[in-house]
Amino acid sequence: MSYSQISLDKFKDTFSTDIELSSVALGGQVISVSDEFFADAFHLLLVEPAPSLKGQFGPKGALFSGWESRRHNPAYDWCIVKLGTTGSISGFDIDTSHFNGNEAPQVSVEILYSPDDEPAPQVDDSRWEEVLPKVGLGPSSRHLFTVPPSKGVNYVKLNMYPDGGIARFRVYGLVAPIFPSDTSAVFDLAHVFSGGRVVYTSDQHFGVGSNLILPGRGKDMGDGWETKRSRAQGHKDWAIIKLGDAGYLSQVEIDTAHFMGNFPESCELHALHSAELVPNNVPEDSWTLILPRTKLGPHRRHFFQLENVQGAAFTHVKITIHPDGGVKRVRVHGRRADPISAAGDAQAAHPARATEADGGSGAASAQGAPPTLSPDRSARGPLIPAVPLTPEAFAPFGKVVQAYADVHAVPDPRHTRVTGANQGTATKFHKLALLEASYPAGSGATAGLSIYRCKPIDVTADGEWEVKLLERHPCTNQAFVPMGGAAGLGDALEEPGTRYLVIVAHNGADDKPDPSTLRAFVASGGQGIVYDTGVWHHPMAVLDKTMDFTCVETQIGNGDRLDCEVVDLDGSAGYYTVKVPS
Repeated sequence: MSYSQISLDKFKDTFSTDIELSSVALGGQVISVSDEFFADAFHLLLVEPAPSLKGQFGPKGALFSGWESRRHNPAYDWCIVKLGTTGSISGFDIDTSHFNGNEAPQVSVEILYSPDDEPAPQVDDSRWEEVLPKVGLGPSSRHLFTVPPSKGVNYVKLNMYPDGGIARFRVYGLVAPIFPSDTSAVFDLAHVFSGGRVVYTSDQHFGVGSNLILPGRGKDMGDGWETKRSRAQGHKDWAIIKLGDAGYLSQVEIDTAHFMGNFPESCELHALHSAELVPNNVPEDSWTLILPRTKLGPHRRHFFQLENVQGAAFTHVKITIHPDGGVKRVRVHGRRADPISAAGDAQAAHPARATEADGGSGAASAQGAPPTLSPDRSARGPLIPAVPLTPEAFAPFGKVVQAYADVHAVPDPRHTRVTGANQGTATKFHKLALLEASYPAGSGATAGLSIYRCKPIDVTADGEWEVKLLERHPCTNQAFVPMGGAAGLGDALEEPGTRYLVIVAHNGADDKPDPSTLRAFVASGGQGIVYDTGVWHHPMAVLDKTMDFTCVETQIGNGDRLDCEVVDLDGSAGYYTVKVPS
């Protein structure tokens, strides 16, 4: 079996675009081990580098962050690891940091593939194949080895001769991507299980770029991408993600979980179709802007509809943050551009792990699974994805009024005032929206509260709903705040709905709605919305069940055009259609 040992200074050139298949962040786990008397084998797969525990002792002796077995083994010790996902292996980082005098003198590595629904392989399984022959290790150092790319495997056996300690064991390679069997399904093309890779970062001082495409939302700031503080005017940082396959993109999720005082001020996204793995030298104007520079907030999942993506397939997405900061995850939703390729058919036959509702795969969210596109869209109007409502995405059209579980996660935290109230029994989020009115003097307009009881709209079985009209209020902003219900209290709704659509658009050059700016959001029953003065919007569109809303507005109340203008949209080429998540 051929292999090469490479120096540590070649790590970036060799492994920077590969995936650490064994990492606990991907779900890697130790299945069985021959002996772990002094230090548990689970340490091998930890993300963080091994710390020194020099001078610290437990009941069995000196403490180490790594795997350490008893002395005097007449044969060898072994550890079986199940990778986080099936992949092709191309190399290893076998690290003996802080093991000096008790390091493993030699190791070898074996691999195999076994279906997930079968029992884990045993040490004497006849399917084990050696991929790294017996090689020597030294004390307290990292040892990098490359091997020819293997077939797809999901188990690795690390053998150490005869015994001793190893701090970390990192298995590098490429994921065998797993795509949904439904070729029209929208899913996260950037996700590591879909074959996504972060191939370039401008800076990763505090957290590496490869974290952006991991499963889940992580546990702290350490498992996101974070750049150092910038002091130069106009500074920006960026990361380039190669998608698992070329795709037609529709929406993006940008998660700043755990980044509260160090989230980016704003971000923008560009996309490209390129045969290069790392398209770093292409002209800037070759990149298509798919999300204009948009403000971000702390500790939050942000959802944005993408622009300039109709009919264009992309292979790479570049996220640019201004001026610096931390982002936890980037989820790029779309459908594959070539779903009927031979490779795609084979991949689609696997269980769709890339679309499990794991809280971070990108294929499911608190608002439900992203929609599946209907195959016959060509004869109908454009499809608009309804994304979960967030303050930053809605900011061009109005305000979101809601409470926040963490007071440090409010929008614009430097200026949003949060205090205790009511003798400590309440938290007050001050003036999240202001009332506005610009009626002519003498018009008789007055501010007041109204109640709307809204029945659910008729969404098709495919989750689609056509937008046929929009309205605006030229002289006032308008707030809608969901009301709860109560069983057995007469007029109150016993089981009110919990979500509703918010559909908005900017004004066009003809003083009518500009369809290209149409956006749709799914708001929860815990979110109120305020339409800015003059913003085109659809009347309240409730989903699933009837809901009551308190409406706060200024109006004359006699049907005057100063109160409300309604425009019927042109459906001759098909109405714009909102795709509602399930």
